[in-house]
Amino acid sequence: MLPGSIQITGEALSGAEIKDICDSLKENSVRLLSVRGCQLSDRDFGRVCRGVAESHSLAQLNLNLGVVSTIGRTKQLADALKANRSVQTLFLHGSPLLDAGLVTLNAALSTHPSLVSLDLGDCMLGDEAVRLICGMLPPDGAKSGLKELTLSANPAISSQGWARLAIAVAHSSQLRVLNLDYNPLGDHIAGMLAVAVASSRTLEVLDLEGTGLTNQSAQVFLDMVENYPTSLRVLVLAENDISPELQQQISDLLSEGEEEEDKDGEARGRSVTPKEKPAWVPHSNSSSSQMVLMTSGLGESFLAETEM
Repeated sequence: MLPGSIQITGEALSGAEIKDICDSLKENSVRLLSVRGCQLSDRDFGRVCRGVAESHSLAQLNLNLGVVSTIGRTKQLADALKANRSVQTLFLHGSPLLDAGLVTLNAALSTHPSLVSLDLGDCMLGDEAVRLICGMLPPDGAKSGLKELTLSANPAISSQGWARLAIAVAHSSQLRVLNLDYNPLGDHIAGMLAVAVASSRTLEVLDLEGTGLTNQSAQVFLDMVENYPTSLRVLVLAENDISPELQQQISDLLSEGEEEEDKDGEARGRSVTPKEKPAWVPHSNSSSSQMVLMTSGLGESFLAETEM
């Protein structure tokens, strides 16, 4: 029997439910475990962590929305990830980790043999956490590292922290997706990120929704995609003070680049994977949840809802 999934949202989990989850983990019958926003005792959280440690089938673990609520739970999760070898995607969005939490998790995350996708959005992170995260983006020729990183809504990160991240992205040989939405970046930091995108050989998706950008930074991105070769295929600029005309110009250029790549792929006889998300997301005042494509490195795409 192929491993399946357990997905529970916003419930108070009983001891019997925890036992079922743990048994399934230990029997290697779970590929995806999501208990986002669920309430469980510290004892039961420890039991789940021990199940994660023993599982050889678990590929995606979703603990979003405050499940990892204390430093004690962070330590238990770190111990589980040190023993686990199979998790490829880890969601911790909305966990009050702080920098101390990243210090606790760092050894487990940076040495995990399979982890390629990490969501640390809205985790109250600062510059020390960013320094550690940069260690998970090794430069060309180094060990394997993250292919997808989400740092949405971490306003305590300073311009120095973002500059450090931009340098790491510029020299990362593997990062494909970077979500920085709802951080107060502004045009200056966006300019640094544009340089990083131009230098990266792999970055295909950059989400800058709601980051305080203006036409100034949009013009920088326009010049970049117009005049320099880049791997960028998706640039999200919604909820910024950027003119529709500039956004459309960027969209058109990214679309042209994608069409050229498709033609080259056909000419060389190789398949080109169609993109799941448009190269431009227009300004929208909708208050509905944003669906973010997470290509989790599992050979398939997951549409994971990211709550703020």
